Amino acid sequence: MVAGLSALVLTVAACSSSDTDSAESTDRANVEAGADGTASLWVTTGSDEVLLQSIDSWSEAGKGELTLQVFENDPYKQKLRTAVSAGEGPTIFSGWGGGGLEAYVDAGEVESLQSVLDAEPELRDRIFPSVLAGGEVDGEIYGVPYNGVQPAVVYFNQELFDQVGVEVPTDWDELMAVVPAFNEAGIAPFSVGGASKWPYLMWIAYLTDRIGGPEVFDAVVAGDEGAWEDPAIIEAASMIQDLVKADGFIDGFSSIDANQGAAEALVYTGKAAMQLQGAWAYSGTYYAAAQEFVDAGNLGWATFPAVPGGAGDPTNVTGNLSSYFSVTSDSSEEEKALATDWLLHGVMSDEYIDTLMGTGAVPPISGLEDKIQASVSPEWNQFIYSSAENAGNFQLSWDQALEPVQADALLNNLEQVFLLQITPEEFGANLNEVAQQE
Repeated sequence: MVAGLSALVLTVAACSSSDTDSAESTDRANVEAGADGTASLWVTTGSDEVLLQSIDSWSEAGKGELTLQVFENDPYKQKLRTAVSAGEGPTIFSGWGGGGLEAYVDAGEVESLQSVLDAEPELRDRIFPSVLAGGEVDGEIYGVPYNGVQPAVVYFNQELFDQVGVEVPTDWDELMAVVPAFNEAGIAPFSVGGASKWPYLMWIAYLTDRIGGPEVFDAVVAGDEGAWEDPAIIEAASMIQDLVKADGFIDGFSSIDANQGAAEALVYTGKAAMQLQGAWAYSGTYYAAAQEFVDAGNLGWATFPAVPGGAGDPTNVTGNLSSYFSVTSDSSEEEKALATDWLLHGVMSDEYIDTLMGTGAVPPISGLEDKIQASVSPEWNQFIYSSAENAGNFQLSWDQALEPVQADALLNNLEQVFLLQITPEEFGANLNEVAQQE
């Protein structure tokens, strides 16, 4: 029970159905499993090793055949959308909740998991409410968290800060003050994977929240007229451009692919001092690719700086609440019944939690303090755990909170902000125009 839905949802994999080949994916099938159920799982990179261990355990217990396919983040959403709409999607797919999940619900393509949670009230009540809400649509749960909480944080190279003789910034004025100090030392202040566009989102989201509070973007999600031209959003875009003009980002940042770990490599190899990125980067890249750097205490982390005079709570975070598993509606009634059975009676809770935390991920489940202290990365795990549990507000990544058309327009216009191709005012006006068409 301790692991919460993280482990339980994995058992859905015993329930059904299709297998789609992909040049971008990595397949792993557990066959000869003895049970009637067969299922395919689609996920993005990051937690696949943890899932593979769970898949092996389920298979060894004779509970069904499982096929895991792992995709890069950028092509995943469109491929999934196309496959599910055509009735050729996987049995279980991972997502981020928000507007993307709502689109599947509105199309009748995913199953409600409300009954699963209602049958396990003690389990349900241990999940962080803000994370559980990320899988809800119209008050009903369609996505269940299976991964760690993933707020965006500022990673930094402590050696470079010591070398330059400056402190990690705690507010925006301090951040802008360290930019010239690093540039003079021949070190880029920030790394960012601009070619993928989505890393830009963390900047606009945090600055908007720090300036105006979460209500500003809540109004955008609610479809309020003119919401994109809120003064907080315009000011946030202006501050981003101030940072770009001050050479706050490494040269050529717009051509760096976020999916290959290149942005993180610039930090741990000493080319850049800082990176604003999600918690997934710790286990997925920093610890995996530069463990000696991490173990030596050279990797630091901090919350996003406050904005002096801003209305937002500096404890607020943005990012991915977690990753969620949803069940496609094409499964037969027999398969759905089997899925529900596994959701209710899955075991391995402690095993899954321990494996997940061993990668640096922190499940959104209360009461894990002892496990955190005994984990491989206790300081990191405690930082993420406390950041999520004590956040005044945990705002879902903007592209995930919005429906797909508006999210695409956001990414394209935000890229133009970073490249100084449009003004902050044009950014707001362009997105308001798209919102009015929805």
